[in-house]
Amino acid sequence: MKKADVIVIGGGPSGLMAAIAASKQGAKVLLIDKGDKLGRKLGISGGGRCNVTNAKELDELIKYIPGNGRFLYSALTTFSNQDIMAFFESLGIKLKEEDNGRMFPVSDKAKTVVDALINKVRSQGVQIRVNSPVEEVLYENGRTVGVRLKTGEVLESTAVIVAVGGKSVPQTGSTGDGYAWAESAGHTITELFPTEVPLTSNEPFIQSKELQGLSLRDVSLSVWNPKGKRLIEHQGDMLFTHFGISGPIALRCSQFVVKALKQFGVGNVEVSVDFAPEKSMDEVYKETLKLAEQEPKKSIKNVLKAYLPEKVIPILLQMAELDPHMTYDHIPKQRWLQFAQFMKRFPIRVYGTLSIEEAFVTGGGVNLKEIDPKTMQSKLMQRLFFCGEILDIHGYTGGYNITAAFSTGYTAGSSAAQSIDG
Repeated sequence: MKKADVIVIGGGPSGLMAAIAASKQGAKVLLIDKGDKLGRKLGISGGGRCNVTNAKELDELIKYIPGNGRFLYSALTTFSNQDIMAFFESLGIKLKEEDNGRMFPVSDKAKTVVDALINKVRSQGVQIRVNSPVEEVLYENGRTVGVRLKTGEVLESTAVIVAVGGKSVPQTGSTGDGYAWAESAGHTITELFPTEVPLTSNEPFIQSKELQGLSLRDVSLSVWNPKGKRLIEHQGDMLFTHFGISGPIALRCSQFVVKALKQFGVGNVEVSVDFAPEKSMDEVYKETLKLAEQEPKKSIKNVLKAYLPEKVIPILLQMAELDPHMTYDHIPKQRWLQFAQFMKRFPIRVYGTLSIEEAFVTGGGVNLKEIDPKTMQSKLMQRLFFCGEILDIHGYTGGYNITAAFSTGYTAGSSAAQSIDG
C-alpha cells in the first residue's frame, strides 16, 4: 500500500471499529499499533469476559456516562448499543444480558470478541502493522498528510484517526501518546484525572487493616462536599482494602471525590456507607433494639451479628460510645440512636484515589468543543479524527465506556472514509 486513504492509530476497541467502518466503505485502511498484538485492553475488559455494551435505553445509557455523555447523542444515533449487539451477532458471537443491562459473549471469553474483530478487520482488506510506534501525526496546510513512525519511516494518508486511548491501564499500550499529537494540531487537553478507580483513606480502621477483605453487598455509598451536601450516591457492592475502599460503587464515586478535592482545595472529603439503604434510621433503631430485647442476656456485639457484618460491629459501637459487652437492660437509648445514625452514615475520610495508571478509565482528554460530534473530526485540522478514550468522555464501568469507544470509532471510521472524496 503506497498511500493509505485512512490511517488508524491504535488497535483497541475504538480503533478496530474505526478500521472496520472505514474499510466497509471501500477506503484503503492501514491500522497501526505500537504493541505486538491488537485488542489488548479489550482482552482484559469485563474481568476477562468482555462486557461489549449495555442494553439500556439511549437516554438511560447517557446518564451512566457522567463525563460528557450528551456529546455522544449523534454517534449513538449513527451506531447505537443495539447496533453494537447486532454487529457482534452478525459475526456469529451470541450475547447474553446480565445484571443492569450488561452484555457479554455467551462464551464468557474476551478472546472470542477480540478474535472476531481482528478477523473482520482482516477480511475487509485492512493492512495491519504491529510493533510500529508512531512518533507524530503529520500536518500540512491545515490537514493531515500521514504519520511518522519512531523509526523515522513516513506513512502517507489522506485522513488519520487517533484511537490510542488515555493513560489508564498502560500495560495495554495506553500511555497518553495521542495528547501531544492533538496539541500539535492546536487542540487543548482538559485536565486528566483517574476515574473508575479505588479510593484511598488513612482512617485508623483502614491503617490497622481490621476491615481488609470485608465485602459488603447491596449497601450505598455517598460522597459529601465540605459544606455537607451530598454529591452522589450509588447502591451496590463494595470492598475494604489495605489502602481504602474498592468495588463497583467505590469506583463509581471516585470521579466525584477527585472533583470535590480539587474544587474545594481540601486534603480529604467524607464518603459514607449506609448499611441498610432500604430502611429508615427509625426502622434500624427499632429493629436492632428489638433484637437486643429478644436476647436480653446476650452482649450487644453478639446480638448485632444477625444484622451487620461482624468486623464492623466493634467500630460502630466505639463510634457510638457503647460498651460491646453491654446487655439489653443497660442500653442508653440516646447512644443507641447514635449507633443507628452511624449505621445509616458510616463516615470514611478519603484523601484521594489510586493513580491514573491504576484506574480503569481516564477522565479528561481532547476538548470536545473542538470536535464535531456528528463526525468525530477535528474542527481545527481537516481529516484528523479522534475516537475512544482520548476524548474527554468517561462513563461508569458496566459496558458504558466500551459503548462510547465502539460508537465513536464507527462514526470516525465512516466519516474519515467519506472525507477522502472531499
